[in-house]
Amino acid sequence: GPPGVGKTTLARLMADAFDAQFIVISAVLGGVKDIRDAVVAAREAREKGRATILFVDEVHRFNKAQQDAFLPHVESGLFTFIGATTENPSFEVNGALLSRARVYVLQPLSEDEMQQLFDRALAGFEAFDEDGRRAPPPAFDAGARERLIGWADGDARRLINAIEVVIESALAQRCEAVDAEYLEQALSQNLRRFDKGGDAFYDQISALHKAVRGSNPDAALYWLVRMLDGGADPLYMARRAIRMATEDIGLADPRALRIALDAWETYERMGSPEGELAIAEAVLYMAVAPKSNAIYVAYNSARRFINQDKSRPVPEHLRNAPTKLMKELGFGAEYRYAHDEPEAYAAGENYFPEGMPKVEWYKPTPRGLEQRIAEKLAHLRELDRQAKKKT
Repeated sequence: GPPGVGKTTLARLMADAFDAQFIVISAVLGGVKDIRDAVVAAREAREKGRATILFVDEVHRFNKAQQDAFLPHVESGLFTFIGATTENPSFEVNGALLSRARVYVLQPLSEDEMQQLFDRALAGFEAFDEDGRRAPPPAFDAGARERLIGWADGDARRLINAIEVVIESALAQRCEAVDAEYLEQALSQNLRRFDKGGDAFYDQISALHKAVRGSNPDAALYWLVRMLDGGADPLYMARRAIRMATEDIGLADPRALRIALDAWETYERMGSPEGELAIAEAVLYMAVAPKSNAIYVAYNSARRFINQDKSRPVPEHLRNAPTKLMKELGFGAEYRYAHDEPEAYAAGENYFPEGMPKVEWYKPTPRGLEQRIAEKLAHLRELDRQAKKKT
C-alpha cells in the first residue's frame, strides 16, 4: 500500500495481540547481517517459548539474494515474516518468497477516515504557553481542513505531520484561527488539491502507460507530471518509459528505445529539472510514435512454448565445431553460410531443432518500420517456398 496507511502499525498491533517479539529491519539501511541477527534473536525467543514477528520495511529494496535469506526460516516457522512495500509485490518481491506469503493491499485512507484522524490529532496535541499552561490548539475552518486533507492524499503520517507544523506555527504567532491562506504561509511547500480518494501509485503508472499506448500525449504528460509532483522517483519513470518503448512500440519505431535510454542517462548525469524534461520528452515521443506490441506478443508466446516444451538438441549442422573430433562427428557439416547465398539468405535452411512444430511468433504490424519488416519477411518466406519446390 501507499505511504501512511498503517502498514507498520498493523504489524505492531499483531505483535501486541500475540505477545510476540517484534523485530524491525529496514531494507533501505539493513542487510544480510541484520537478517542473521534477527534469526539469532528469534531462536533465543523460541527457546523461551515466545514467538517472533519479523517486520521488514520497504522489503522491495532487498535484492533477490537478501530476500532468499528469509526462505528457510519462514518455512521452518522460526518467525512470522511481514514485509511492507509501496511497490507492487508481483514485480518487486521474488516469486519464492511471494508464494509462501499472503498479500494484503492497503488502500489510502478515505476522506471520512482522514476527518476522524484530523479530530484525534487536534485532541491529542499538547502545547503550553509562556506561563506553562496548556494552550488549546487553533481552530481550523472548513476550508483549511478540506485543503489539508486533500493535500495529505490519504497519507495519515503526512496529515499528522502537517497538522503539527501548522499548530506550532500558529501558536508561535498567537494565531487562534487557521484558514486556507494561513496554510500557504505555514507549510514550506505549496498546497495543492489532489483528486479525492488519491489513486494508488501503481494505478497512476497504469494510467500513464495506457495513455501512451492510446497515443494521447496530453494525458501521458498529465500522469507523468502528477506522479513526479507526488514524489515518484524520476529514474523509475524513465524505467517505465523503456518498458513502453519495448512493449508498445518495438520495431515499429526502434528509435523509441534509444530515446528512453537517453532520458535515463540524462537524468542520471544532470538531475532535476533538466533530467525530468528529458523524461517528459521521452514519454511524449512514446505517445506519438507508431504502436506495435508484436515483440511483446512474440516474446511471451516463445516463453510459454519453452516452458511447456521438452529440451530439444541443437541440429548437427548448427553446432559449433572447434575441434577435429567434433568435425568428424559431423558438427557444423552442411551448414550454409548465408553471406555466400543469393540475397545473403540461405533459402529453405532450417534453424530450429529437428521435429519441432512450425511456429510463427513474430507477426509485424502494418505500422511504422514494421510495415517494411513485414514485406521483407514475406519475400524471404517466398524464397523458402521456391527452394522447397526445387528440392
